[in-house]
Amino acid sequence: MHGGRSRILESTNSVMRNVLNRIVSFLFALMTVCACIGDATADELHAADFFVSPQGSDAWSGTLSKPDSSGNDGPFATLGRARDAVRQLVKRPMADVVVLVRGGTYQLTKTVVFGIQDSGQGDSTITYAAYPGETPVFSSGQEIKGWTKVTAKLAGLPDEAQGNVWEANISDRFLTLYDDEGMLPRSQSERFVPLKSSTARELHFPKGKLKNWSNVEDVEILVRPTRDWMMNVLPIESVDEEAGIARTSVDATYGMVKHGCWVENVLEELDAPGEWALNTKEGKVYLWRRGNSAVVAPKLFELIRVEGTIDKQGPSDVPVRNLRFRGFTFKHGERYTLAEDDAGLQHDWDMLDKDNALVRLRGAEKCAIEQCHFLHSGSGAIRVDLHGIENEISGNHIEHMGGGGILLCGYGPGTKDVNRKNFVYNNHIHHVGQIYWHSPGIFLWQSGANRVANNLIHHTNYTGLIVSGCVIRFFAMPDMREQVRAIRRHEVGELPTDLGPGDVDAYLHSRNNLIENNEIHHAMEKLGDGNGIYIRGAGSGNVIRRNYVHHLVAATQKQGAIRTDGGQMDTLIAENLIYKCMSQGMTLKLNNRFENNIIADVIAPRGIYLKIVEGPMNGASNKRNIFYSSLADCTFITEPGSGKGKVGEDTRGRVTARMQDIDSDRNLYFCKADPSLGEDTLEKLQRDGVDINGRSVDPMFVDPDNGDFRLKPGSPALEIGIVPIDVSKIGLRTKQTVTTKVNPVPTTVPALDDK
Repeated sequence: MHGGRSRILESTNSVMRNVLNRIVSFLFALMTVCACIGDATADELHAADFFVSPQGSDAWSGTLSKPDSSGNDGPFATLGRARDAVRQLVKRPMADVVVLVRGGTYQLTKTVVFGIQDSGQGDSTITYAAYPGETPVFSSGQEIKGWTKVTAKLAGLPDEAQGNVWEANISDRFLTLYDDEGMLPRSQSERFVPLKSSTARELHFPKGKLKNWSNVEDVEILVRPTRDWMMNVLPIESVDEEAGIARTSVDATYGMVKHGCWVENVLEELDAPGEWALNTKEGKVYLWRRGNSAVVAPKLFELIRVEGTIDKQGPSDVPVRNLRFRGFTFKHGERYTLAEDDAGLQHDWDMLDKDNALVRLRGAEKCAIEQCHFLHSGSGAIRVDLHGIENEISGNHIEHMGGGGILLCGYGPGTKDVNRKNFVYNNHIHHVGQIYWHSPGIFLWQSGANRVANNLIHHTNYTGLIVSGCVIRFFAMPDMREQVRAIRRHEVGELPTDLGPGDVDAYLHSRNNLIENNEIHHAMEKLGDGNGIYIRGAGSGNVIRRNYVHHLVAATQKQGAIRTDGGQMDTLIAENLIYKCMSQGMTLKLNNRFENNIIADVIAPRGIYLKIVEGPMNGASNKRNIFYSSLADCTFITEPGSGKGKVGEDTRGRVTARMQDIDSDRNLYFCKADPSLGEDTLEKLQRDGVDINGRSVDPMFVDPDNGDFRLKPGSPALEIGIVPIDVSKIGLRTKQTVTTKVNPVPTTVPALDDK
């Protein structure tokens, strides 16, 4: 029943959604261009210190925007040359410096690195910006030339591909390939399920699914292991066809069983237009072309890196300051791979201090990435690594990335806390995690006191926005890639094994973040056990308010809108609108507070509006919320009860949670299709001494059937103190009018006043 309803919903809305997405993308791009033109004024043009152009020369002075009539002087040809010229520039102290970059494509063969010597002096800034009305494009894609059509029969190639495949000679190994339409899909087998004897390093496969290919080191396994929230892409080290065992060169995050595997980059699976396979033993790449455009292979993981002096083991770093990049387009970066010494963030959703983003700030303060476009790349778009304070990431458009959108990644759990007070504002992020499905749109890891506001995130294969640090139990576990290796043992020292909530809060630095006014929809398109917004092991004082999470409608089922996971404490979730999300609305644990939110039309199966999971819940609240369903298939509240474990524990050893343990009152429960469901919910709660002032009546929304949840005058919700949610402040802004960039959340988060 659920599958049919989900398919009908998707079918009904697919055309309109595609049209709307294109309109939004176009308007956002137009907005970005207009903003660039508005920011780069005529005064700035005249004040520009240097210019860069594809028609320039690094032998010229760079002081002219185009070559002069004699052809003896003009703009520079590369960003690196402009950087070097800025270093030598002698100007009056505290003056700003501007470099304008003309439109066109700049092909990079090495990462452009900005260091401490490239900082603005004092409060002055150094800005590298697009020339008004033009689009500079930075790409590491190198064109593959010399394509010839394969006319002879290729051994192993599927019949449908014979006569359609082209080949070219190559000298380097690459993992992604692009044409004008974007990323070309690599050849991939049908899904198969490994045998139960498989481990994290050994894949035991059904007979005939893998071969000992002559170029086996080129072949990779895409695996969805035992957990719903993770996948890996793993290089194959060896294949024993007789024993049915393949060994990978690096461990999967979990055992390679349950969800299935796919073989990638073998000729036998090249069976559709756009697909390709690489054979480094032959020095050839094979491609079923889907057009006549140029085909490029990436050479770099990072296109731009801003790098201060990092002292990983020590207490302090020296950051780069006051650098700004505005109006650029970045694309064609390579896909990263796992390494033996990687340290995973949370459940390997990314890696600590990894060179896997097109633009990376690694040791930076008061730097900015503004109004840039990131697309068609194998890894992530933007990282702020280790030391990152008061940086601004705003007005960017991030799409079709193999990895994540924006990652703020501090030091691992310990005493060093230098990734904070950053401003992530008004970014449009969609279709990320195209290769690494678990990659979120925005990820805050060990990063605190940030303001993340007015971003639009949609079409992610896993969670839209994550705030996390380290799960408590991992502090007592032996060395492993997942979470443990990132812990700063020299700062934390030896800890007891019986740690509980709050015991390691001093080492968790994703605290006091303000997550507000963001819109998230169509997350969780492939993986399960995730959310629109997820927070765990992040530290205290986080506020998640006035976000709109809607249409999480993929058939993965194991998902929900907002979730506080195990160990997360002291979080306020307020004024959020949750609409048409699959399975669950809000998952609440420990002492977190859920106040003045609207949850409407949670989609079955299960269809749980508020799920109480884990105690102790001293200090937790559920107040002034509206639980509204237009469908009879709904469960407003679930609680685990006493379970079958020890007294006060569930079957997993967690402290049980009951509604009687929560400060719950003045909520409204209403089911339009069957009002008795809301009445029965409230009656049970009140028998248990909960929600004494609650109501089970129609909240009188303006037009709930069409997603308008404003309250009409005279609404009974207003009578019990529910405050209307101002949805006009949610989502992308046409102009960056917000002036408060530093998170205003206090160390102790105040409760919403009762009315």
